[in-house]
Amino acid sequence: MKGWRDVPVRRLFRVVNGGTPTSDVDNWNGNIPWATPVDLGRCNGGLITSTARTLTKEGLRTGSASVPAGSLVMSTRAPIGYVAQSVSKLAFNQGCRGLVPSSPVDIRYYRYTFTSMSAGLQSRGQGSTFSELSSEALAAMPLPLPSPRVQRAIADFLDAETARIDALITKKRELADLLEVRWQVMVRAVALSSGGPLVPLRRLWTVTDCKHRTPTYVEDGFPVVSPGDVTAGRLDLRQCHRFVSAVDFADLTEGGRRPHRGDIVYSRNASIGIAAYVETDEPFTMGQDVCLIRSQMEDQLWMTYMLNSVGVDQLAEMKIGSTFDRVNISQLLDLQLPAPPPDVQRFEAQRLDEERQRVDRLHSSLQAQITLLRERRQALITAAVTGELELPGVAA
Repeated sequence: MKGWRDVPVRRLFRVVNGGTPTSDVDNWNGNIPWATPVDLGRCNGGLITSTARTLTKEGLRTGSASVPAGSLVMSTRAPIGYVAQSVSKLAFNQGCRGLVPSSPVDIRYYRYTFTSMSAGLQSRGQGSTFSELSSEALAAMPLPLPSPRVQRAIADFLDAETARIDALITKKRELADLLEVRWQVMVRAVALSSGGPLVPLRRLWTVTDCKHRTPTYVEDGFPVVSPGDVTAGRLDLRQCHRFVSAVDFADLTEGGRRPHRGDIVYSRNASIGIAAYVETDEPFTMGQDVCLIRSQMEDQLWMTYMLNSVGVDQLAEMKIGSTFDRVNISQLLDLQLPAPPPDVQRFEAQRLDEERQRVDRLHSSLQAQITLLRERRQALITAAVTGELELPGVAA
């Protein structure tokens, strides 16, 4: 398509700055949704229907701003570039800016357009402490201006195509979830049929908690295993995204806290409760809510899978804490787990391990497919809103 011209954002939209009211109770928990960049990130590129916090009319009047339904709200710091369309009156904080149409436009077309402009928006951010896109810089951004009929045709096309791609992504996520459920069923079935006596974990195993302090993280150093890095089966240090210096590593691993090959690391998050077998000699340390389980007597891989056979209901009974649910170490040590003869442990652990690796391969394949679908979705949006994609029956 040709013949489109670019106009600055200010020609089509009124830019509205957000804000945060004081903590006065009269300002909060009203019926006006109040968006932050985190809220926008959850629905980036789509419709924003709810927010974590809400304002009262007084909170809106004294400390924030709002836009009507059919407007756009964009995150302009931490990070820059999330965008969503309001479906009702919506307030937002100072990390966002609203875009209220001042000319007849198809708001869906411009929602897709801003979604395709993420890199360009980020490049215009400024600031030494954190990058922020100012109102002036946003208002000066050039936007394509096809005719209203073309805007509507492109938006209709993208609504249909992105919905189709999103449905495929959802199906693949559901398949990944089903694989995990089937895996859990198999582990529990093996645990029940092993024929071994139930013994408390403390009889043959020791549990060492992490050191409860937050270290100074560095860009390159010793990996720190956090609860989210622990996946059922074998530990993969490539999942770690935090690192500490040699000084912090020595402090965090003192007193027998340094993991070794054959140990088990266990996420104490009560909603997860996942164990992973350590099969590496690479030095690493544990973050908060991760503990170390060690024994010289039993098959460690077997016990890894038995710990992963513990159900959500049982984990809930073992939790401690009101703000952050954690598995209670004392109750973990009292946990009754099957301990069949060593030859049975080795055989069943090998069988479970092979199945776990098969599930992981399928997960990796599904994730790769999801990544390709997301890339396809983004490329389709960019091509359509810029006119690079010729739509049947649509001319400039």
